[in-house]
Amino acid sequence: QVQLVESGGGLVQAGGSLRLSCAASGRTFRPNAMGWFRQAPGQEHEFVGGISWGGGTTSYADSGKGRFTISRDSAKNTLYLQMNSLKPEDTAVYYCAATYGIGWSPHGMAYWGKGTLVTVSA
Repeated sequence: QVQLVESGGGLVQAGGSLRLSCAASGRTFRPNAMGWFRQAPGQEHEFVGGISWGGGTTSYADSGKGRFTISRDSAKNTLYLQMNSLKPEDTAVYYCAATYGIGWSPHGMAYWGKGTLVTVSA
């Protein structure tokens, strides 16, 4: 019933910026938190950052700290990821996810988008 759709991925040069969006559908969509994960080829899902839906408290992995910013528009059921100073190692498929629980384990996410590819060239 709940669907998450990411957009905004693409090809950028190192040092560039992208803003990803995740639009959620569902009349009663009220997660505890939403976040972003990424998956590089041959690797597990890696937590990037998240935000509590009610209070707006953010959490970031060290990999993106200082470069990435999480925000949300609760009225529009939309999650954003602003990525600045991109590096080639940021190349991955980026997924948005939502949880009714606490914590950022991928296994705890109730809903996932299909992902959007971000490629950062050297």
